[in-house]
Amino acid sequence: MRRLGVIVALGAMLGMLGGLVTASPALAGRGPKWQLLPAAPFTLPAALCGFKVRVTIPVNKEYSKILKASDGSMITLTTGAVKLSYTNLSTGKAITANVSGPSKTTVDPDGSAVLAAKGHTGFFVTPAQSRQFGLPRVFVAAGPLTASFAADGSLTSVSLRGHVLTDVCAALS
Repeated sequence: MRRLGVIVALGAMLGMLGGLVTASPALAGRGPKWQLLPAAPFTLPAALCGFKVRVTIPVNKEYSKILKASDGSMITLTTGAVKLSYTNLSTGKAITANVSGPSKTTVDPDGSAVLAAKGHTGFFVTPAQSRQFGLPRVFVAAGPLTASFAADGSLTSVSLRGHVLTDVCAALS
């Protein structure tokens, strides 16, 4: 169950960031052009908030540029306008948040990655990670946020030097 939760969490987070892992190989050969990132709605599992949360993207004008570093790392720069709408599927209560970033993601040749976000960022962690890092399970942050991922996709650290703007679970309860 824990591994499934991590996979769902990472997959949804990457979906919010425009499918970075799946888009990187496809865009890498096109040079340093800004590309509109596709985004699709997804549902967060009830384990995060105590109820399922549907996440839709009413505004998606997010662009990325992928660069290859001399050490083989892939660097994705992301900027633009993005708003996420979070809906409690049990009650229908919804909120919309600006999560426009910008962000820089570096994926090392070994598959490990670091996300460095500034501005407004949507993020979520498992219940265990929430306790470990002292963050709400689903939140919108303002200011610098850095997250590190192991090659298997598991979250290894989160540092928020800004502040939590919205605890999404609390706002939807």
